[in-house]
Amino acid sequence: MKPINVGLLGIGTVGGGTFTVLARNEEEITRRAGRPIRITRVADKNLDLANRVAAGKASVTDDAFAVVADPDIDIVVELIGGCGVAKDLVLKAIENGKHVVTANKALLANHGNEIFAAAQNKGVMVAFEAAVAGGVPIIKALREGLTANRIQWIAGIINGTTNFILSEMRDKGLSFDAVLAEAQELGYAEADPTFDIEGIDAAHKLTIMSAIAFGIPMQFAKCYTEGISRLTREDIVYAEQLGYRIKLLGITKRKPNGVELRVHPTLIPAKRLIANVEGVMNAVLVQGDAVGSTLYYGRGAGAEPTASAVVADLVDVTRMHTADPEHRVPHLAFQPDRLSDLPVLPMEAVETAYYLRMRVEDRPGVLADVTRILADSSISIDAMIQKEPSEGELQTDIILLTHLTIEKQVNAAIARIEALGSVSGKVTRIRLEQLAAR
Repeated sequence: MKPINVGLLGIGTVGGGTFTVLARNEEEITRRAGRPIRITRVADKNLDLANRVAAGKASVTDDAFAVVADPDIDIVVELIGGCGVAKDLVLKAIENGKHVVTANKALLANHGNEIFAAAQNKGVMVAFEAAVAGGVPIIKALREGLTANRIQWIAGIINGTTNFILSEMRDKGLSFDAVLAEAQELGYAEADPTFDIEGIDAAHKLTIMSAIAFGIPMQFAKCYTEGISRLTREDIVYAEQLGYRIKLLGITKRKPNGVELRVHPTLIPAKRLIANVEGVMNAVLVQGDAVGSTLYYGRGAGAEPTASAVVADLVDVTRMHTADPEHRVPHLAFQPDRLSDLPVLPMEAVETAYYLRMRVEDRPGVLADVTRILADSSISIDAMIQKEPSEGELQTDIILLTHLTIEKQVNAAIARIEALGSVSGKVTRIRLEQLAAR
């Protein structure tokens, strides 16, 4: 059969990995796809790098629009990133009748609705396995493997940088700033790590998974996002003493009145498998009504792990290249005209449990005042630690774990607790999820 010609936009880390994997496993991939898949054109602003990686096996240009306009190109692989020129290139490729494979989670989370609608109108595919959790095939699982299930919730460690930082803080007892510097030295964190440490990268990925799980449009702007930059060694130690680990989780849940969509540090029971995912690894836990809990684990970034997902998409698109559009798996798993209008719930409406740490004066009656405020807000206490003050100190820490309650009630209680004369500074609040298999 005629080979499938691929135009590669961006030949950096992932693009170079894609080139390498396709070449190394050419025979295996051809046997699976039914025809050869070849990168015939490469676009990158760094022509020296592009020529070095392509090594004469593909033509090289610095004009990406020339690639998407090339009539001989069947599939465009977008690995440029961002939402500027990448969006223009993807939409132009679709307009020209080309299938698209992308690893661009920010683009899909922000503009996926527009891109998928354009692809639907042109009868082409947009594949994006590499956009979430690197080489872990979570999109395939959600779109196809779990299709029999009514997905109830997803909880994922979907940013390797933050997971590495939290693992090192726990293992070595280091501060956030010290571990961040280490992560930057090792290449796990960017010079500007904001997208990672403030949870934005994870929110992009969670938005995509939530849309597929529940058959709703992409709604990144409604995702609650809280990062790890304010976490302290003390909280990690206290969590450990209570039998929990702290992870940055992306959590989305189906509720009768809408969908929860949130990224934040979370206490997880230490006995859960996902609590023991360390370093730069990713893991996604999915709860379905028929299958129960399933866990997907692996490398969430890197040249070849991400290339593994890109090439898998290339094979899928190649297999379905000549199929009628209605015979293909819909972009968001559900038929486009059957997407739900379930609202994304505001954070104040979310129900979860909480870890609360406060610095208080070491005198009688303080704990009684705190518990009275919690009771007034219908918040019940599950566990408590009251630390003995160090010699000569007049203040100590109180740590409380609550049962399930509504965020709005916790916000009100925290405001009242912080107003007490016996409480110093702000109350530290970290959400807690049991993630129990059912």
